[in-house]
Order: sequence, then C-alpha cells, then structure tokens
Amino acid sequence: MSTRRSFLGSATAAGVMAGLVASPAAAEDGSGPSPAGGPGARRARAREAIVAVNSGMRSHYAALKSELITRLSPVLVVQNDARGGRFTLVHEDTQESLHPVGEVFELAKSVSHVPLGVFSIIAPHLSDRIPNLPGADRIDPHDLAMVAFADAAATDWITPLRQYADTLAAARRQLGRAGLPPELVASCAWVLDRALAFIEASAAARSFDIRSFEDFSHSVHAGIRTNMRYAAEAQIAGVRGLLRKWRARIGEEAWQDLYTVVLSQWATSELNQNSIIIRPCMNPAKVATHLIDLPAAEPLSDPVFVALDNLARIVQDNIAAELVFPSDRAAADALKGPQDLLADEILDQLGAPAPAPAPVPAPAPAPAPGTASYVAPAGAGRGTCPVTRTAPAPRQDGTPHGPGPR
Repeated sequence: MSTRRSFLGSATAAGVMAGLVASPAAAEDGSGPSPAGGPGARRARAREAIVAVNSGMRSHYAALKSELITRLSPVLVVQNDARGGRFTLVHEDTQESLHPVGEVFELAKSVSHVPLGVFSIIAPHLSDRIPNLPGADRIDPHDLAMVAFADAAATDWITPLRQYADTLAAARRQLGRAGLPPELVASCAWVLDRALAFIEASAAARSFDIRSFEDFSHSVHAGIRTNMRYAAEAQIAGVRGLLRKWRARIGEEAWQDLYTVVLSQWATSELNQNSIIIRPCMNPAKVATHLIDLPAAEPLSDPVFVALDNLARIVQDNIAAELVFPSDRAAADALKGPQDLLADEILDQLGAPAPAPAPVPAPAPAPAPGTASYVAPAGAGRGTCPVTRTAPAPRQDGTPHGPGPR
C-alpha cells in the first residue's frame, strides 16, 4: 500500500498549467500584421487582453483541481481489463490496488473470444456482397466496405489463420488440466473444436464467406453463453467480496460518501459489468452522482490519476454550477453535466429541437420525522452488499457530470 502523495505528486505538478496559454484572438475580417502603433496592433492587444481573462480562469481552475485531486476520499477506481478489472481504493493518504476476480473469469472469456479472433484475421478479405441471412439488414454496406478492404480473392489470410489454429489447438490439449468445472471444460472444448474445424475447412478450400463464418459462429453460441455465465459468477463473487472488505476497513461513515470511477472503452461504458455490480453496494442516495462511468483511451499510463483528475472536475463543477448560476437551473445543469453551455443557444438559433432528457431516477424514500437521515443496515460493513439506506435522494435531473470549463 503506497502513500497518496507519492503517486500523485509528480502527476499533479506536471500539466497543471499546460495548455492554458491562449493564442491571440484571430480576426476573420482580414486583419493582419501592422505597425506597432497602428490600428491593427491596438486591436490585437485589446483582444489579447480579453482572451487573458479566460486564460486566467483556466489557470486558477487548474490550480483548484490540482489541489482537490490530493483531497478526494474515499474513491474507488476501476480499470476494466481482461482479468475482470484492476480495483484501487484511495482513502485518505493511502491507496491499494488489486485484481479481485478469480481466474475462471479470464479463462472463460478467453475461449469465448475465439470467434472474434477468427473474424479479425479474415475480415479484410470478406466479400462486399451480403448474403440473404437472418439479420443481414443489420449490416451496414459502407461499414462492411471499410472493414473488408483487402482483395477477397487473395489467400494471405491462410497463414495467420493457421497460426491462430495452433494457439487454439494448444489450449485444447491443455484444457483438461486447467482445473475448470466439467461443464466449463465441455463448453470451452466445443468452441475450440468448432473453430478448429472451420479453420481447417476454410484453409483447405482456400476460401470462406459471410455465410460459412456465420454458420461457425452460430454453432458455438450455446458454448459461449455457458462461458459467460461462469465469467459473470466469478466477477460478481470477486468484486462483492472486495467491496465488503474495503467497506469494513474504511467504515460506514466514509463508505456512504464513496466516489467510484469506472474506466472503460466507449464500447463498454454503458451497462458496464463492474458498474452494475458496484451500484447496489453504494449509498443509493448518492449513487446517481457518485458512480461515474468514464470512457477513456487505452492503455492509460496512470489510470488512477486520470480517474481522480476527471473526478476533481466533476466535484468542483457540481459546486460551481450552483454558485455561478444560482438563478438559472438550466445553465447550472449544463455546467455540471455533459451538455455544452452553448448547446441551448445553438439549438435555438438552428431551430433544432433539444434532445429528450434522460429519465429522472426515483428518489429514495424520506426518513420518518425524528429519525436519523442515515440508518446503517444490520451487519453493514461486515459482509453486507448490497446495502439499504433511508436517506432521501438529493435533487437529480438525470444528467451526468461534465468536463469542466467550456
């Protein structure tokens, strides 16, 4: 377990002021270089003075965020990966990171990804002709043309496909020695055997098409569903076990204010598996604002800092929004949400309708008069997950948090 200052010190010092120096405002009316005392120069200096106002705001905003990063606590940071996720607990001056999910998760998913591995090799050589198959109307012809960029008659896919078959065959030979449940062994064997058969037939014929690949992928679907069940069971057990442990460590009072940032790819940022498991284990009165799914570029060199940097923006924007726009709820919601502050004005000028708002979550029931606003359930912090709370939910408008200064 490392100290918090040691992992945040250099990261927060670097880049606090980066990118905050504004360039002179460029005029689009043909103004250009002119003598130092000429009208163009005076106008440029005037515009630079105005732009400096925003540069100063950004500088002070970054300084506040940099300090806030070192104070955020408690924070759970989840970096989704092939092992079920790397979990980091930041609490006061310490952090601890580990992978809580059992190996069955990675093993089951590894075999389940076989059809995608085969697809990735043959996809560039797919024909642009979409056969009459169920779901054919769901394939965008332009998307297909982008992916199938190679000559469909070429055969340079055979060598990498056979090399991948060697990897699959090695896994198939070792499958019975991996200590997996018999049902999982059987489902993995089915997927591997069907994949090896498809590869052999395609390589021997020196051809394949969308129909033959779909026949293969359809044949292994039941086995993959079995693998998914085992992977989900392993992930739920591992994540819940770790949350119980960390909750007991930091105590109920701290746990009810827990922030969680789940880092993932865009493709898994909605209904992310770890977010689903974590949500019922958090304070329901705050989960709408304290559980943040953050799509991020991969791989991240410092995922914890990225999570804390974004969380600091969210937290300070939550407070700034209500104080900067005390009489304009729509503007306040935009400042602390993903909506740009200019969005409504641009939509109005374009005559475009605003998108429908997200549904507002139902608030938690208010406590009875004279009762405490928070009541810990029996056994809370000692293996209880999910938890039940009686605190009323704060005002929730259904909009997630935003990225800071626009």
